[in-house]
Amino acid sequence: MTDPLGQSQVLPYLRGLHQLGYEFHLISFEKKDRFETHGDTIQAICDDSNITWHPQHFELDRGIKAALSRIRIMKRQARTLQKEHNFDLTHCRSLIPAMTGMLLKRKFGVPFLFDIRGFWPDERVDGGLWDMSNWKYKRIYNYFKRKETRAFRNCSAAISLTENGKQEIESWDRLQDKMPRVDVIPCCVDLDLFDPSTIKTEDQTFLRKQLNIDSDAFVLGYVGSIGTWYMLQEMLNYFKELKAQKENALFLFVSKDPKEKIMTIARTLNVDEKSIRVTYSLHNQIPLHISIFDQSVFFIRPTYSKIASSPTKQGEIMAMGVPIVCNAGIGDTDRIVKEHKAGSVIESFDNDSYSKAIEPDWDRESTMEGARNVYSLEEGVKKYADIYQFIHG
Repeated sequence: MTDPLGQSQVLPYLRGLHQLGYEFHLISFEKKDRFETHGDTIQAICDDSNITWHPQHFELDRGIKAALSRIRIMKRQARTLQKEHNFDLTHCRSLIPAMTGMLLKRKFGVPFLFDIRGFWPDERVDGGLWDMSNWKYKRIYNYFKRKETRAFRNCSAAISLTENGKQEIESWDRLQDKMPRVDVIPCCVDLDLFDPSTIKTEDQTFLRKQLNIDSDAFVLGYVGSIGTWYMLQEMLNYFKELKAQKENALFLFVSKDPKEKIMTIARTLNVDEKSIRVTYSLHNQIPLHISIFDQSVFFIRPTYSKIASSPTKQGEIMAMGVPIVCNAGIGDTDRIVKEHKAGSVIESFDNDSYSKAIEPDWDRESTMEGARNVYSLEEGVKKYADIYQFIHG
């Protein structure tokens, strides 16, 4: 919960559901440094929303032994809490927690909601973390795919982030005799926070000055981490093409990733370092940073597992009325961008495609309306409440 994703994609939903009368016990795994920095803030949010938080220590080791250890810890904690509180429902956010949900159902008869978030085993393969030419990783992959199938077959309902992900699930032969109800709830956005009308001109001016961005600069923006999935080299190549057409263009990264990581790639591509800015912001200041973007970009590796992905940043950027340049093949992203005139979708990573994307098919009001229609947190909360009611009849 101390990570940005927990603050944007877990706690806001639980706060909204609490207002509808639900009470929660929340088990999460927290990195030591972030827990020490933000733990008190998260605890205050939980206290205010009647959420009983049970933070566990997250080992930085990303290996399979660490994952199995977290599974054991989660199961042990959940069993203890079940005996004390006799839960009505387990809401499992991704496959690993779903393994705990299956335990509580088997031992105590507690129904569970499988909120898949993505095709986790396939993400490990597509991200290069599990090498399928190695028999050990192939065995691990097959183990978790069996667990995934069991989770779908035993859950009372499932949530997909995307329509494309839902269609893929419903096509699987292994579920045809026992297909759960599958609903779609994308990564939603708090439209009260991401509201351009709340941004003050003087705050934008101060931020530009702080970042050494001239008032007449054309700002290409990127928000979020640059890790396994995001195509930094291709985004920098797009910026090169943009700068060739707009000499006053700057590339602003709002990211916790090290500046040198970005600059190293920029130097290899002969991108002008003086045209790059790198900063970091807490979640509540992200709307201000997006508000100084003239255009935003994100390119994500278009692998099989990404059909189930909903980039959190998309709803936030659209809500702020900023045009997006993105690539096809990621969840429902390209369809939503096209339907709501929210920017440009590229089909291939080359200069010709980049050049055509620079002047997007964009309408500010349509983009913001698209965010309200697709990514509203309020609507997302209502959908979760409807599914909870479905499970309990």
